[in-house]
Amino acid sequence: MIRDTAPADPFELFDSWLSEAEASEPNDPTAMSLSTVGADGMPSSRMVLLKGVDQRGFVFYTNFESRKGEQILAHPKAALLFHWKSLRRSVRIEGETSSVTDEEADAYFASRPRQSQIGAWASQQSRPLEGRFELEKQVALYAAKYAIGRIPRPEYWSGIRVKPLRIEFWQDGAFRLHDRLVYSRQGDHWSTMRLYP
Repeated sequence: MIRDTAPADPFELFDSWLSEAEASEPNDPTAMSLSTVGADGMPSSRMVLLKGVDQRGFVFYTNFESRKGEQILAHPKAALLFHWKSLRRSVRIEGETSSVTDEEADAYFASRPRQSQIGAWASQQSRPLEGRFELEKQVALYAAKYAIGRIPRPEYWSGIRVKPLRIEFWQDGAFRLHDRLVYSRQGDHWSTMRLYP
């Protein structure tokens, strides 16, 4: 149950729920559905991993030339959804997007496993692929190119921060009497409202 004494800061509640999910979810507690919208107004969703969260927002990384990257750059708004089945909870986030700084992107890219760094160079994400061999050939090409030394971050690969304007916490309840608590941002202030299930 979401208590009536829920914190005034939604990030405090989110951090608490994420910590519980990290202790109980068997796979990828940081997995979240990312929804964007295309030029035709059609929404599109896919799973990404949360790589950072603080008062500025929720961060994930991607190829900016991918479908999601292009949609976000053209329409800088997104929705996120966490679903933690083991806890019977979810968190919905809606907000505006912006790129992380080059320094943040460089630091995160450098922390990734070497094969993942090579994969960022090798994959022309979201574009047609003739066959698996074509991808493996690109991986081998970049593995040879960057066989020694530091692998630089591709210019088209960076992070997106979703600055939330609305965060809804949902907790399963008996007989479908679920708890729903919405935080809405007005400037730097958050207001809360409970919703019928």
